[in-house]
Amino acid sequence: MSAADGTGTWTWRRTWARSLADPGRLATGAALLLLSLAGLYALSRAVQLPMSDIEVYRAEGQAAATGGDLYGFTVTKWALPATYPPFAALLFIPTTWLSLTALKITCVLVNAAFLALLVHLSAKAAGLRRAAYSAPLVLAATALGLWLEPVFQTLVFGQINLALTCLVLWDLSRPDGARLKGFATGLAAGVKLTPAIFAVYLLITGRVRAAAGALAGFAVSVLVGALVLPGASVEFWTRRMFETQRVGKVWIVDNQSVQGLVARLLHTTEPGVWWLAAALLTGAGGLWTARRLYVRRGLDHWGVLATAVTALLVSPISWSHHWVWCVPLLAALAAHARRDRWRWALVAAVAVAFTARSMWAVHHQGLRALHFSWWQQPLAAPYPLLGLALLAALAWWTRRSATGPGIPGARTAARRVPSPRTAGARPTSSRATAG
Repeated sequence: MSAADGTGTWTWRRTWARSLADPGRLATGAALLLLSLAGLYALSRAVQLPMSDIEVYRAEGQAAATGGDLYGFTVTKWALPATYPPFAALLFIPTTWLSLTALKITCVLVNAAFLALLVHLSAKAAGLRRAAYSAPLVLAATALGLWLEPVFQTLVFGQINLALTCLVLWDLSRPDGARLKGFATGLAAGVKLTPAIFAVYLLITGRVRAAAGALAGFAVSVLVGALVLPGASVEFWTRRMFETQRVGKVWIVDNQSVQGLVARLLHTTEPGVWWLAAALLTGAGGLWTARRLYVRRGLDHWGVLATAVTALLVSPISWSHHWVWCVPLLAALAAHARRDRWRWALVAAVAVAFTARSMWAVHHQGLRALHFSWWQQPLAAPYPLLGLALLAALAWWTRRSATGPGIPGARTAARRVPSPRTAGARPTSSRATAG
């Protein structure tokens, strides 16, 4: 179903059919994308791009296919171990069917395709005009989006963030009465645990049926992993999932979560209770804001974004490439900007923040990240600071009257959203669901 207008795949096909009927604009968009991909290729030839995570995925798939020790190996010169649940390892088995070189090329092309899909889904969910997700504009936006730092890092490491974000956004953008809504989000949580927070969001906004669907999807992933890899499942769910140090050091600039920010601010490798307190406050405040966005405003898409940002902030480790949610965030800000030049200036500022790579500009090698001066701290933590500012702004936004000025569609959306007790029982307006 269409997230924005509820008219289904026919609208999607009609929109893209009209785009294909304009070969000039389509050729321009395709040329921009090819030029951007050529730039990535030239950069990869000049600077060796590691794509280390795809090697880990391949090793996980090999262990799952051959019955090897899933959590006993390390690969690459950085000695990287497996950190995902056994269900993910089963999904990685096809990566063993290609040579490593072919796999890396395939990974880049597939991620570029997922970025195009994410742009399309984001524009629809944000309520942008159909022209905004026509084929030429999607191709052009994809060409530019490849250079957003989280997206670029996803390509550099061969990560799966774009695929999971597409899966979650597609699932949650569907009307509340859609069949098996939440199930795909649960499957995503079975690959990486952090999407599980969206089940909490569905629950606190009264959509019990969708929350149960997410729980069912997660349970299926755990069950499949346990049936095929019983030993690895016991090991992961009783031991490995609690070993944060397996993932990496929490204080390095790569970690753009609240814990990374607190560790660098306090100049310590173990932020301990200070991080726990900050994470609890952020988690509670973020989910409270997300609920108010849905219940008081009828802006489900903003609620989903607030939940995503909350997850990235409270996660013990959120590498910079996890912040690919910047793509739907930019689409939502663009939809909100309309013809207001100051709001467009905000969109541009957020795009610059996600492109600037300021965390890599400061001298961060070794233990230097623990000795940043006050002026280096914002440069080393752009994403958590931006995320906290966004949640604060949204919390302030929801304090105002639901029919107050400056909120496009708030008056009608607030009328269309049912109470939390009935939201899971019957479909809401697709516009209200999409935000």
